[in-house]
Amino acid sequence: MDGIAQDLPANAHSDAREPATPARTERDAAFAALVGRQARFLYRVAFGLLKNTEDAEDAVQETLLKLYRHDAWQGMNDERAFLARAVWRTGLDRLTSSNARAMQHAEDVADLDLASPDASPEEQALGASARAVMKSLIDALPESLRHPLVLCAIDGIDTKQVAAILNIPEGTVRTRTMRARQELRRRFLAQSRQTAEVRP
Repeated sequence: MDGIAQDLPANAHSDAREPATPARTERDAAFAALVGRQARFLYRVAFGLLKNTEDAEDAVQETLLKLYRHDAWQGMNDERAFLARAVWRTGLDRLTSSNARAMQHAEDVADLDLASPDASPEEQALGASARAVMKSLIDALPESLRHPLVLCAIDGIDTKQVAAILNIPEGTVRTRTMRARQELRRRFLAQSRQTAEVRP
């Protein structure tokens, strides 16, 4: 991840056809500062969607290169929301084009306390199994519920920023996130009961 911050904008403006000017140097310095501030945040957003280190780093690098080539980043009103939306869209494009497996999410995204850190090995194994089930249940959610849930689970993204990323009202983000959590709990409990009934 640190390689992204180091490579950009140095790689982005290595075009020898454009001579260095004071304005260009100032622009590059501003962009380098932006990368330094936000590269890790962008990576968390990309990883939340792609759940793969290499794909997330590629999505961040692609996003930053696109931003560097245009001037829209210089007029951002809400820096984090603007950048998160840009990297989210890049990540979605990568999922679509590569048919990659989407949405393997953070284990605690549904705020379910499934395993204690002091649990016995047997309890930890059961907790790991429950988390695997939860991940598959998250994958099965419709996109309208899954995307807000994933974004809200990423550290540093509040509902206002999620609304900007998904281009929906903030109230809709809260409603869909709540519905997603409720649906996950319902499905998880139903699956747990079903598993218990099957056991001898």
